[in-house]
Amino acid sequence: MSRTRRDAASRRQAARRGRHAERLCCWHLRLRGWRIVARDWRCPSGEIDIVARRGAVLAIIEVKARGDLSAAAASLLRRQRRRIARAAEAFLLSRPNLGSLSLRFDVMLVEGLRLPRHLPGAWRSDE
Repeated sequence: MSRTRRDAASRRQAARRGRHAERLCCWHLRLRGWRIVARDWRCPSGEIDIVARRGAVLAIIEVKARGDLSAAAASLLRRQRRRIARAAEAFLLSRPNLGSLSLRFDVMLVEGLRLPRHLPGAWRSDE
């Protein structure tokens, strides 16, 4: 198998793993009283894995699935956090009814077949 085929197969496998992790995180959030407002929301400035609401809190959630939790946590780079924050601004402009909620940036880490680990307030939009 050529290198480009292996690379494409690896990207497809990573995308499948990421979609599975996002589904798992959505169920985890629902079971804890969160309402999923949007999934895989995209705009020209970035994308958001999950937007969830519970009470007066609107959480912008990035899902990271890796072989271990420390690798998952380390994979969220500053550049990506800024892109997510810009996408969150665009999302709120498209949904003005949510603008009065308290905005929070969370990360959910998924390691193998274990339950996701939810890290509320993992970063601020000004970082």
